[in-house]
Amino acid sequence: MPETRRTLSSVQNAARLLKTFTSLDRELGVTELAHRLGLGKSTVHRLLATLAEEQLIEQDPVSGRYRLGLAVHELGAAASTATDLHAAALTPMSVLRARTGETVQIAVLDGREVVYVERLDSPNTLALFLEVGRRNDAHVTGTGKCLLSFLDEATLDRMLDGWELRAQTPSTITDPLALKKELARSRRRGYATNLHESEVGVISVAGPIRDGHNRVIASMSVAGPAERMEPVMERTTQAVVEACAVTSRRLGWTQNPRPT
Repeated sequence: MPETRRTLSSVQNAARLLKTFTSLDRELGVTELAHRLGLGKSTVHRLLATLAEEQLIEQDPVSGRYRLGLAVHELGAAASTATDLHAAALTPMSVLRARTGETVQIAVLDGREVVYVERLDSPNTLALFLEVGRRNDAHVTGTGKCLLSFLDEATLDRMLDGWELRAQTPSTITDPLALKKELARSRRRGYATNLHESEVGVISVAGPIRDGHNRVIASMSVAGPAERMEPVMERTTQAVVEACAVTSRRLGWTQNPRPT
């Protein structure tokens, strides 16, 4: 099938409708939208109803006109955060890789998993390291344990409820109470470790990346073979903590963060 035929016309029309709203045209009526899009009013009504259900569009109860909904603004904020994180982290990651000679990664929390969003390979890269966009169970990774450790207690308790902590190695923490104690320890000291818990023979250390509101939004880690990492663990940990602090400051974090 030709590439041009692989798109869904309904999705395309919905995207065109959303893009019709601009900073100058914040609110539009059905007739106006139908005219600009070259679609029938009934089609536009259906599109608006569907988008409204997903909070991508909302209707003014007084004028009856439509505007972009809350979900669009949330998507924009998420895209902005991802772009800001990439820009803020690139130099600190490069410095950290140069200081340690190991692979540097950044991950974000998605439910009970971490998603790797940035990575700079060690000159001696191991094939076992996850690629950007890949996932892993949060409880077996340094970045995951770091991110879990900075959740509020109620959120963490809800996440642990019913969570089967699968073992990836004999060192994986599989008991919820033991994991909770480990997370409390990680929070107190300001970094988390993965000691042979996701792969035998591999260890990592991870620190938190904060935004201007002191929210932990990501975690940066250094990972490598135990024989290289163990002799320099203290120095590596300090380098990770410093790189996370530099990245956080680039995102607006200070010791006295802005109120949320």
